[in-house]
Order: sequence, then C-alpha cells, then structure tokens
Amino acid sequence: MRIDLHCHSTASDGTDTPAELVRHAATAGLDVVALTDHDTTRGHAEAIAALPAGLTLVPGAELSCRIDGVSMHLLAYLFDPEEPALLAERELVRDDRVPRAKGMVARLNALGVPVTWEQVERIAAGGSVGRPHVASALVELGVVKTVSDAFTEEWLADGGRAYTPKHETDPFEAIRLVKGAGGVCVFAHPAAAKRGRTVPESAIAEMAAAGLDGIEVDHMDHDDAAKDRLRGLAKELGLLVTGSSDYHGSRKTVALGDYTTDPEVYGEITRRATGAFPVPGAGGV
Repeated sequence: MRIDLHCHSTASDGTDTPAELVRHAATAGLDVVALTDHDTTRGHAEAIAALPAGLTLVPGAELSCRIDGVSMHLLAYLFDPEEPALLAERELVRDDRVPRAKGMVARLNALGVPVTWEQVERIAAGGSVGRPHVASALVELGVVKTVSDAFTEEWLADGGRAYTPKHETDPFEAIRLVKGAGGVCVFAHPAAAKRGRTVPESAIAEMAAAGLDGIEVDHMDHDDAAKDRLRGLAKELGLLVTGSSDYHGSRKTVALGDYTTDPEVYGEITRRATGAFPVPGAGGV
C-alpha cells in the first residue's frame, strides 16, 4: 500500500480542488490519501463525492498551533468534524486568517511592495487564506522566484519584516480537543528549521505525555540527519512515525506520494480513531 497522509486542496492553500486532488492521488498510484487542509474540513464532501474506486480518503485537518512563541502544525485525523469544542476552535483560527493576511499586505506595502488584498483574495479563491497565498502574490510581482523564497526573515517567515501573527491554538489544548472529538494527532514536520524556529524535543516529550500519537518524519523539509534524530525520538517516546508529501499542487515542487507512511502505522491510526472512519472510493462523479 502507498499511503500519503498530508495533502492540501483549494479549501486552504493548495492549487488542486478537492476533486482534482483525489483524482491525481489515484493517478499517482496511491491507495490512501489524507486531505488535511489548514484549520478546515470544507473540502471533505467534494473529495468524497469524487473519490475514485480503489482509493481511500482519510478526512483530516492541519491545525495551527503555537508553543512558547514557536509556530507549529498539528495533523488531526479521523475526528468528528461537528464536535462543538473543536469546531469552535477551528473557526476561531480560520476567522483570524483574513485580518492577519490583510496585515501582511499592509506591512508589504510599507516596505514598498505593491501587493493588494484583492490580489491575495483572488489567489486564495475562497480557500482558507494563509501565508502561501501572500507568497504567491510576491511571486506574481517578481519580488521572489518561488513561494519558498518568500518564507524568509526578509519577508514572511516568523519574525520576518512582513510577518503578522494570528490566533493559534496551544498544542496541549489542540491535542485535548482532537482526542475529545475521537481523532488522532501527529506533529507535522517538527524539524523543518528552514521555516523558522522549531519546537524543542523536551516539548515534544511533554506533548507525547499529553496524548500526541505521532510525529511526521519523512518530509521534504527534513534532511537525513533530522529524520534519524526524529526516528530515535519517536522510539524513545513511543510515538508513531509517519511520512507525507505535504502536497500543495503547483505551489510546491513535491509530488503526491513522494513520501509515504508505513501500512502498519496507518492501521494503528485507524484503530485509535473513534470520531470518523476512512472513506473507500466508490468510483467518483
């Protein structure tokens, strides 16, 4: 089985619609794909309706968190999307994305960059607006060559000249909420140092004690040394190890299935979840 547990659609900051994403996943030879848009489950219904036969969808979301001033993302799988407490927190984070993006536009304007909110809104196309949409605007204007080039201290990285904070959930509260909704929690790309400061291993140990299920190890932003270190940490803490593409369509160079999760780990994730179930494809529409 080929299993990719971290993918984005136009419901947040990917460039494939949810329907396109699942069709592309099937073409890429995946057996299981997770839709984990930022702080939203809005793309799930479309993905399920288009799900090809032979492909299973894992409904999920990537939750925006912050601990001791460090931004981090928590992948939540197979939770009840209507559970009131987790739904309210997701909406709180999502609703703060628009004023945050407008703040980044204002900071860029002050730096002499002629980006507009209308441009960012057009790029987001109704999705959960985020920094990648602002980064794409910078690419359009020729300020940077790639979206990744915008995530530096010069521009949009944490603490960067145009960075603007938003509401982000305390990860211990996020773990509690996801567990309360019957879901499973995996720390996304925990050693992605090029994105900014990373969470110390001592904090990961505390999260593990609080119910964190796993860490994403095989990821494009982790070099071999980081992967080895994270595997050792996972073994020490009894955490599951996942691998995922973090696919964003044309917004990133990584392809669906470039990094995958072991079938036994996937099986354990499904065994632990009680809030929702993987959805087998019925042929799509």
